[in-house]
Amino acid sequence: MDIQIYGSSVLTKKAEPVASITPELISAMNEMAADLKSLSAVGLAAPQVGVSERYFVMHAGDKLRLVINPEIIKEGSASVEMEEGCVSVPGIHKKVRRPRRISVKYTDENGNEVSEELKDYPARVFMHEYDHLDGIMFVDRLTPIAKKMIAKQLEDLKETHK
Repeated sequence: MDIQIYGSSVLTKKAEPVASITPELISAMNEMAADLKSLSAVGLAAPQVGVSERYFVMHAGDKLRLVINPEIIKEGSASVEMEEGCVSVPGIHKKVRRPRRISVKYTDENGNEVSEELKDYPARVFMHEYDHLDGIMFVDRLTPIAKKMIAKQLEDLKETHK
């Protein structure tokens, strides 16, 4: 799969809902899931592989999820700061503050609607991948000072991956 790097326009667009679950979609999602290990990643969203559709795969330690047309229904009031990285922003890891718990709803690969309460690491991974579907990257969530500290690295990524 062709991983899109910071600066790619597909990473800045709001992705379109998945109209129907097709064998091609499931095949693409299974390929993305298989690539997680080789990428040393815990999640991968469709825009990161050049597809502007609302789906992602994640394996945050507890189980593999194939997530189609996700929604975040509710965010908990407590938040926590934790270091994040992204295969689309290679070499950069920064702390991001996110809610500790979320309630989510999505369709799985079998067409079933799933409602889940996620907390801690699985919640963070879900939110990180969900952000990709809205054209938001983790570096967009950094404090202005933290973003300023990596501005040159981000500019270099844009230049080298044109």
